[in-house]
Amino acid sequence: MQITYNDIRENELVIHMIDCAEETMKVMGYTEHSHVHAGRVSAAAARLMRDMGYSEREQELARITGYLHDIGNAINRQMHAQTGAAMAFSLLKDLGMPPAEIMTIVSAIGNHNEGEGYAVNPVSAAIILADKADVRTSRVRNTDIEHFDIHDRVNYAVHESKIEVLEEKKVIQLSLRIDDAISSAMDYLEIFMTRMNMCKRAAAFLGYRFKLIINGAAIL
Repeated sequence: MQITYNDIRENELVIHMIDCAEETMKVMGYTEHSHVHAGRVSAAAARLMRDMGYSEREQELARITGYLHDIGNAINRQMHAQTGAAMAFSLLKDLGMPPAEIMTIVSAIGNHNEGEGYAVNPVSAAIILADKADVRTSRVRNTDIEHFDIHDRVNYAVHESKIEVLEEKKVIQLSLRIDDAISSAMDYLEIFMTRMNMCKRAAAFLGYRFKLIINGAAIL
């Protein structure tokens, strides 16, 4: 049975999984991990796959994976990628998705987190890139700027984030516009270098170079 993105987005269990994950992250003080983040990662991953020439079904699998990638946070932040993969396996199996598609999705979910994940297929590489690109002001929950930690400051300072495929240059480029009065490019690199290295490896898996642009200047 061919499961679609809309099937997943409208599934009652998925809705509750993401709602629970978001509440867990809120209680723990992490940035926003709601349906908004799921939708943005989903859309960006599918767009990357499209712009690299992958099939419509592969784009749809990336879209589904992006929406499900953080459901493991409903259980615990620690090992949430692996927990989420197991949760997705059960869900998709019950929905009747073909085994090969299930395994593409669960391997991508299980490998999306920095420090332990690797790009193991094109969908997983697209998810890594799309997930790490979702840095923005609106993900910060703390409204007291004077008491921001460095993660709050960096996320709050990012007013624009765009990830795109520059096919003619064989580059996947992440462009950020950061308010220097709140945070600097060096602050961004200090806390996100592991993520950027993961993006570099993901882009290389897809046959591209990864490029990071901050306020118009090439950083990586």
